[in-house]
Amino acid sequence: MPVKKTEAKPKVNKTGLSDDTLLGLYTNLVKTRMTDERLRKLFRQGRYAGTYFSAVGQEATTVGPTYGLFKEDIIAPSHREIGAAITKGIPLEQIFAQVYARSNSPDKGKSHPCHYGSRELGVIHPSSTVASQSIIGTGCAMAFQIQKKNNVVLGFFGEGGTSRGGWHEALNFAGIHKLPIVYICQNNLWAESVPSTRQSAVEKFSDRAKAYGFPGITIDGNDVALVHKTAGEAIERARNGEGPTLIECLTYRWYGHSEIDPADYRRQEEIDEWMKKDPIARAEAQLLKSGKLTTHKRESLVAEIEQEIEEAIKVCETMKYVEPEEAYNDVYSTAFPVRRDEY
Repeated sequence: MPVKKTEAKPKVNKTGLSDDTLLGLYTNLVKTRMTDERLRKLFRQGRYAGTYFSAVGQEATTVGPTYGLFKEDIIAPSHREIGAAITKGIPLEQIFAQVYARSNSPDKGKSHPCHYGSRELGVIHPSSTVASQSIIGTGCAMAFQIQKKNNVVLGFFGEGGTSRGGWHEALNFAGIHKLPIVYICQNNLWAESVPSTRQSAVEKFSDRAKAYGFPGITIDGNDVALVHKTAGEAIERARNGEGPTLIECLTYRWYGHSEIDPADYRRQEEIDEWMKKDPIARAEAQLLKSGKLTTHKRESLVAEIEQEIEEAIKVCETMKYVEPEEAYNDVYSTAFPVRRDEY
């Protein structure tokens, strides 16, 4: 009888992840960082209006949880979740179009810069109201439960958002009904210019989960492998009907709250210390050590992403702005049309 061949197990490194998984995470980290830095530069060149909210330094908190999600899973983002948008699969052309407010944007040029979304890919267009996406995401999780779907929601927010009343109501509701949602708190120490110690008395924001009857955990948010594994375990709990989890990711944004914020309320020593914890450098070092990544492969990856960025910019800058009348569209649902004479 022929000997049955067994499939080779994927090589696992000291992070506990396979080299292929870590490389996938790293690729999305690099793509997010390069896109983010380019958008910062374009703003300073006056190539689009408004402002820009950079997430440089805290990419692992969005890439880590999102990597490996099902297409039907939903993300409820805030304004600094460019990493989640890219990792979920939103094309760079749509990312740039949204920031540029052009007619090829999924939101048809109606929203504020950095409100990335995609109905097709399950990324909710965020609102400028802090933590409001937590309420909407919780509602989506309830819909999954009612429909008996094996899907989950990831809700993203900063530590400042946990001081909003609606945020507490959402988590309380999710805890009661054991909804399939994972809440990701990106604690970058500053709610705009307010330090975390001035807007909450708790030392760990993950402790807030205790009040609502589900687990909370605080982790190193700049370790993309750890973030991915922790979020994966929470996502599995949610899929199995075990309810929500609150994950606090300790991280840091390198720049101001937005590009019009000089961030002179922070000490340079604090910034320098956190820059040493760059999530991309940490993942890259591990991949270089394992041999899964080489200098040549890295250069090829950067060149490929750079070309994609250039093509996205070229397309978006040739697109027109939408006509003013577009503001009247998508205001009311067409699912249940109501005749004027019925009012």
